[in-house]
Parts: sequence; structure tokens; C-alpha cells
Amino acid sequence: MSFNCLNCFFTLTGYDVSDEDINLSLQQFRALYGELPDVDQLRISAKHRFDSSKKIAVLFCGTGTVQVNEMRVIAADVLNRESITGLILVLQGHITNQALKAVELFMFKVELFEITDLLVNVTKHVLRPRHQVLNDDEKESLLKTYSLEEKQLPRLSSKDPIVRYYGLETGQVMKITYKDELSDSQVTYRCVG
Repeated sequence: MSFNCLNCFFTLTGYDVSDEDINLSLQQFRALYGELPDVDQLRISAKHRFDSSKKIAVLFCGTGTVQVNEMRVIAADVLNRESITGLILVLQGHITNQALKAVELFMFKVELFEITDLLVNVTKHVLRPRHQVLNDDEKESLLKTYSLEEKQLPRLSSKDPIVRYYGLETGQVMKITYKDELSDSQVTYRCVG
């Protein structure tokens, strides 16, 4: 059960995760955790490669509906155990509106993914154009070259699967290259907003 999308997220956002934690075949996963794994054993933590003050945790929620009480337990557990700056919650079931509101009260960024979102790498889909995240220097060069301000770039929703996949923040820019058999490639830039 390889969570390839989580591995790519960690790699692209600069977090170090050991291959043993993330790249398991289904047989290896079942040998290690069994047929019905305890979600508490599936916890993953990673420090940022370049900024040791940044630490992210991944928690897997059970198959039932995630309620506000579970969010309180997660908050207490995570805050007491580790000083993290980001959290990814992998959901196997529904999450209530009250639990979603509780997530907004966390003092750091919390990403929610359904388990099915992690089974397919959206960047590898044949119909998806090529996306490249621009670093700060590339973004400034783009804005200067075309005499633009950030607000003039077309927007990319923070809920877009590609934005969520790369873990992008508001203000980051993506270079999108469309290519088909009938025409030359076309390039566009979009800012997460």
C-alpha cells in the first residue's frame, strides 16, 4: 500500500521521510501492520531538510465518522507529544461540520485528505498538463519580465487537487504547460489564491 502522493508531498515540500516509512508494497504493509492496521501505528513525522524548526505529522483517522471530540483528542495528543508546524489528517470516513470547524482552530496548517485521494498520483494522469512550482526568484523574474503584479496573474484555487498535492500556499505560482499532438506546447502561469 504505497502512499506515493504522501511521499511526493514530503519530497516537494522539503520534508525528510525515510523510505521505510512511506514506500511499502501491499505485501510489506500487511506483513508489518496486518490486515486491519491500528491507525495509531500509522503515524508519520518528518522534519524539514533546511529548517529544523519545521516539523509535520501525518495521522490516519479510523473508518468511522470523525467527530469534534476526536479533533480535540488529536489536538491534545499532537500538541503534547510533538511541537509540529503542520498536520496532515488522512480520513477514511466522513468528517462532521463541527470537526471541520475545530480543525480551523489549530495554530498551524492542517491538510485533510481522504484515503482515496492518496491512491492515485494526480500529476501522472494523461489528461493533466505539466505543472511546475516556481521558486521565489523565478516568480519575481516572471513578474518583472511581463511587468505584472502578483494580483494580475490568473488564480488557481487552493482546493485544486494539484495545489493540495504540492502543498502550496497562497501567493505561490505554478507554470502550467499544455501539450497536445496537434499544436505546439502552450505555457500559462497561475497564482494560488
